[in-house]
Amino acid sequence: MSRVLSIILGGGKGTRLYPLTKERSKPAVPFGGKHRIVDIPISNCINSGFNQIYILTQFNSASLHMHIARAYNFDTFSGGFVEILAAEQTFEHSGWYEGTADAVRKNFMHFKIQKPTHYIILSGDQLYHMDLDEFLKKHEESGAEITIASTAVTRQDASGFGILKTDPAGRITEFMEKPGPTKDINDWIIPDEARTPAAQNGRDYLASMGIYIFNAQAMEDSLANSLTDFGKEVIPEAIKRFNVRAYVYDGYWEDIGTIRNFYDATLDLTSITPRFNFYDEDAPIYTHNRNLPSSKINMATLDQVNTSEGCVITNATIKRSVIGIRSIIETGAYLEGVICMGADYYETDCEKADNRQKNIPNIGIGERCVIRRAIIDKNARIGSDVSIGMGKVPDDGDYGEYHVIDGIYVITKNACIVDKSVI
Repeated sequence: MSRVLSIILGGGKGTRLYPLTKERSKPAVPFGGKHRIVDIPISNCINSGFNQIYILTQFNSASLHMHIARAYNFDTFSGGFVEILAAEQTFEHSGWYEGTADAVRKNFMHFKIQKPTHYIILSGDQLYHMDLDEFLKKHEESGAEITIASTAVTRQDASGFGILKTDPAGRITEFMEKPGPTKDINDWIIPDEARTPAAQNGRDYLASMGIYIFNAQAMEDSLANSLTDFGKEVIPEAIKRFNVRAYVYDGYWEDIGTIRNFYDATLDLTSITPRFNFYDEDAPIYTHNRNLPSSKINMATLDQVNTSEGCVITNATIKRSVIGIRSIIETGAYLEGVICMGADYYETDCEKADNRQKNIPNIGIGERCVIRRAIIDKNARIGSDVSIGMGKVPDDGDYGEYHVIDGIYVITKNACIVDKSVI
């Protein structure tokens, strides 16, 4: 019987998602109003029956530890767990994780205790629903030692991915990391025999999704060296030595590891038919149960808006936005294309009175604010009559309480934007 150990790669410093990763690791970034990014791969594992899960991380892991401890508690009879393995010093290893493969190598002493037959490697910054048990069955049926989940992409998109060349039977013969727009890769087009329904309309190339299944021995043999990164080093070398196959996934899959992708994918949740489905009862996305009250909407206008629990919205107009837990939005506010991550706590009346004496805005969005095209991180204080994103967008950069990235305003965690500010 197969015994699968799931390993979620928490990533490095999360520089592509900065400043959302300034005080937290990438998997701990809030997503969709009430979830964290890490909830996506964990839920895919649990829904597929893979409930022995490790998360590898080394930067800003405190909030991630807290979230995992509160959200994922298996009963003593299931044998399941979700555990974080942060970089640690041992007699054999004294440094940080030097890459994704190095992180796995340095934790073999923890993994081998579980006696896995297979390892499944998942990324901590991707958005998708996948039946990982089906993925495992295809891996075993093919006789592969390593299987790489892949998705069909256009030539333009292929420039930014690791591209796979396969034979008609699906065996991978070559791997190319980010070929660039000018390189001739016509001989890497998907063979007709290997095409799936999604490989149409110019989607002629197979891109690695960074999701792998390894037979246990193949994993140990692949890492019996000093290679540090799966995509750039381990997989190209493994193709030369092992039976490596492609598993073509036809569903929605998005890398949300950049501010632009994160913003676009989050706002897509407000669409009539979002590409990522949070409403699938057979494959729910789990998270921390906070026991918050239902949201209170006082005479507001909401159009294509996702609101999480515990919010109080009063006489505001909100369009195509995602409103996170405990968000307080005051009278006359106008939000469009805004991701508001909410707050970690409610302020008391005494705290609010003390704020007023010090001219500090309360947590939330004040009266008559007008905000467009922005991500507002947790516990931000936006004063009254504040304007964000209504004029000329400044150059990308760090402006203290906020950043501008790809033309998107990112109000940092715990930021304080005083009354009548224009940014």
